[in-house]
Amino acid sequence: MTAKGRDGQIREGQIRDGYGMFDRAEPVGGVAFHDGDRSDGGAGGSPPPSGWNLAPVVAALKLSRDVQHNIRHRGLLRPPPSREAIVSALQGLAAALFPAHYGPPGLAAETIDYFVGATLNDALTTLAEQTRRSLPFSTREARSEAAFEREAIDIVRAFAQQLPEIRALLVSDIRAAYENDPAATGFAEILLVYPGLTAVVHHRIAHALYGLGAGFLARLISDIAHSRTGIDIHPGAAIGGSFFIDHGTGVVIGETTIIGERVRLYQAVTLGARNFPTDASGAIIKGAPRHPIIEDDVVIYSGATVLGRITIGRGSSIGGNVWLTHSVPPGSHLTQAQNRSVGGAGDPAPRSPASNGARHTSLSTGNPND
Repeated sequence: MTAKGRDGQIREGQIRDGYGMFDRAEPVGGVAFHDGDRSDGGAGGSPPPSGWNLAPVVAALKLSRDVQHNIRHRGLLRPPPSREAIVSALQGLAAALFPAHYGPPGLAAETIDYFVGATLNDALTTLAEQTRRSLPFSTREARSEAAFEREAIDIVRAFAQQLPEIRALLVSDIRAAYENDPAATGFAEILLVYPGLTAVVHHRIAHALYGLGAGFLARLISDIAHSRTGIDIHPGAAIGGSFFIDHGTGVVIGETTIIGERVRLYQAVTLGARNFPTDASGAIIKGAPRHPIIEDDVVIYSGATVLGRITIGRGSSIGGNVWLTHSVPPGSHLTQAQNRSVGGAGDPAPRSPASNGARHTSLSTGNPND
C-alpha cells in the first residue's frame, strides 16, 4: 500500500508497515527482489545480511496465495476499505454531530450550519466510497461494480437521514454519563476524554450502517473503536438510550446482545455467548441469538461475565466478578460470595422479609470446593 511522507507527498518506493514508513528496494508495484547488500545500509547504518534466496520463497507464496490456500473473497483480488479514510469520515461525522466540541475553533452562529453541511458532504462522500469497497466482502452474490456503487450510495443516503436520531441517542448517553459519574464535571469533558462515550459514538454509527446492510464496514468501525478505547462492541448489538460505560477497558458486548434503556456497565464486563448453536452437519449457525438480553435500568459492575441467551430483569444489579449463565427476574441483586447460590441455577432465591420485593442472591466463585 502506498503511503505519504512527512510532507504529505506519496513517495515512490515507500510503503507503510502499520507502524511507520520504510523503504522498498524496488518502486511500488515492482516484483524484482535482490539478494545483495543494500547500499544505503539498514537500521543504525549497518547493512542487513545478504543471500536471502528469495526467489523460491516468493514462488511458494504465490502458489499458496493463488492455488493452495486462496482465501480471497470469491477468489478475486479486491482492494479492501481504507482504515485511514474510514477514520477521516468518522472524524467528519463526529464534527458534524457535535461541531462545538469536535469542530474547528472559531465557529460562530452564522457559520456553523455551513460548516456542518460542508463537513457532512465530505464525510458522506468518503463513507460512500468505503461502503462501495466493503460491500463485495459482505455478500456471496456476484454483482457488477456499478451495482455495488448504487447500493453504497443508497446505504449512505439512508444513513444520513438517521443522523438526527443518532445525535439524540448520543445526547441521552452523554446525560447518562454526567448523571451517573460523580467525577464528571460537564458534557465537554465526557465528549472529549471519556473512552466509554467514544466507543458509543462509534457504535451508534456502526449499528446504523450494520442495519442498512454495510456489515463489513460496520465491523471495521467497531474495530477502530476497540483499538482506541479497549471496548469491543459488535455493531449488531441493539443498545437503548441513556447508555453509560464507565471506565470501559475490557468491556465486550456480543453481536445479538439486546440492551434496554438507562443501562450502566463498568470495566471488564462481558456480555457473551455460552455456546454456539450448530446445524445438522455441525457447522455454526451464523447470527443465531446467543447473547444476553439486558432490560431497562440494569447495572452490571466490573468484571462480571453474563453468558448465553438469558434475561437480566429490569432494575437488577449484577455485582463485580459475578459469573452468570441463567436468567434473573426483575429487581434482582446478585453478588459474588464464597458460598453457593441460595437457589440452584435458574431457581428463584427466597425473599427476605426486609427485601421490599427485591431479590438478593449470593453466587459462588465457581470453585468446585466451595
